[in-house]
Amino acid sequence: MATLTLKKKNNNSSKPSPDGERRAPLRGKGVSRPRQTLEQAQAERQERQAEFEKRRASEEERRPAAPRGRAEPRSDARPGPRGDSRAEPRRDARPAGGGSFRREDGPQQRDPRGARSEGPAPEPRRDQRRASGPRPSYPPQRESWGEPQRPAPRQRAEHREMPSDEGERLSKRMSELGMASRREADEWIAAGWVRVDGKMAVLGQRVGPEVRIEVDQRAHKEQAKQVTILLHKPIGYVSGQAEDGYEPASVLVRSNTQWADDASGIKYHIGHTRGLAPAGRLDIDSTGLLVLTQDGRVAKVLIGEDSNVEKEYLVRVEFVGLNGEPVGPGRAMEQMPPERMALLNHGLELDGVQLKPAKVSWANEDQLRFVLREGRKRQIRRMCELVGLKVVGLKRVRIGRINLGHLPAGQWRFLAPWERFD
Repeated sequence: MATLTLKKKNNNSSKPSPDGERRAPLRGKGVSRPRQTLEQAQAERQERQAEFEKRRASEEERRPAAPRGRAEPRSDARPGPRGDSRAEPRRDARPAGGGSFRREDGPQQRDPRGARSEGPAPEPRRDQRRASGPRPSYPPQRESWGEPQRPAPRQRAEHREMPSDEGERLSKRMSELGMASRREADEWIAAGWVRVDGKMAVLGQRVGPEVRIEVDQRAHKEQAKQVTILLHKPIGYVSGQAEDGYEPASVLVRSNTQWADDASGIKYHIGHTRGLAPAGRLDIDSTGLLVLTQDGRVAKVLIGEDSNVEKEYLVRVEFVGLNGEPVGPGRAMEQMPPERMALLNHGLELDGVQLKPAKVSWANEDQLRFVLREGRKRQIRRMCELVGLKVVGLKRVRIGRINLGHLPAGQWRFLAPWERFD
């Protein structure tokens, strides 16, 4: 078996010299230069200075002499523009040899600025930039030497605003065009997202029918985030704000009450409950389909002044007669006189206002089907009282094209993007 033996390296550099001083190891092929003393450094500097002075003197001797009558540039001359190394002679420079700039072949002339000069009047300078005359937008030249000349300010085009008593409010115009609700339009205008004929709109602005209204894409994105919720309201909840100890129906909109068969594909989050408003009321003792929305356009379609969306109800009634008239045995459909059924369809008044035509028919022996195009307060109950009927149950089953369907009471679902009321 072979054995590997390592020899120790003979490090002679670490041995002290005979005089007792430890020397630094050699690096490379040469030997490091010994450090200069102070006297040697000063002597070398003086030699270099002497050589420089000698070389400069020889260059001065070889330089050609300046021609007579021409000014020698001074040492304190100012440099030329943009770093030009050529020196510009000062105006008060004099020719070499004590000469003068005066000319002997002409009389003395007075400079208009007060400086005295001799000789014939010089030819006026022709500046190519001024030969064409001043620009039209510039004011007349001033005679003062200290003030710089500035271009005249541009005249802005006059913008004619619509008088305050003419036209209609911009938010109302946007609502009529179906862009947004009035409240939503005011919010967009305040945010700077609305332009009228290319100019930023302001709150309260009035416009004419021919204006061009532009809405920023950010407003459309915010509008797309708004949701509409379809709720099957049970009895005991009010449609809007809480009153008389009853809770509003909006408290039922929670993650655990969303219908399991909701096909809208919208994922619920807590922001969907902010700003929900009922689009149409449903009495506390009534049940059925209730619309809660964040979108003002939906509210305008359902409860706006020009709304023409149908609402369908199933109403369970009992015939009680009018003014104590005798009531015979049997169902309400058998006891109800036919002429009073005709009044339910058209011919009744509430608070002195004629009601719009309705569609009223019997769904079964003690239940009526109402289809209305308006929503007066407790309208169906008051209509039934006028013909001798008492309402014992009321349920809304349809609004426009949206049916209540199989949505359970107390649960809700989203209005899908492809669904519409009108």
